[in-house]
Amino acid sequence: FRRVLFRSKVLIPFILLLTFSIGTKAQTVEPLTNDQFKEKIWNYDTDKEWKYLGDKPAIIDLYATWCGPCKRLAPILEEIQKEYGSKIQIYKVDTDKEKQLSNLFNVSSIPLMVFIPKKGKPFLVTGLRPKEQLVEIINEKLMGQ
Repeated sequence: FRRVLFRSKVLIPFILLLTFSIGTKAQTVEPLTNDQFKEKIWNYDTDKEWKYLGDKPAIIDLYATWCGPCKRLAPILEEIQKEYGSKIQIYKVDTDKEKQLSNLFNVSSIPLMVFIPKKGKPFLVTGLRPKEQLVEIINEKLMGQ
């Protein structure tokens, strides 16, 4: 009887934890290289016209490690990613390392965010924005499709 009791005290919390972690898969902001961009977002080498390859709305945060506003934006985007979970994917691109993507989006000031709806063309938002404003843009222009 003690073995069964011990097993249930250990096994049941483990099963609950496993079930909870599978059911609420935590999404995180993912780094994105130029090659990954061509696989997940748009292969500009083969498709001259915009053709989004993703299956959910996305945001790309173009940033630099030395940029103060970029550092303040990063935790806001992490929070948004956690709140929206698998409904959206947020990526980050280091503009100093990924020059091709910086050129593709004509980055002249950072932070620069590329909002990508499932259908339609992407649009750019420049500068540090408060979380409330970003959530409003997501809800109106990305999720409302």
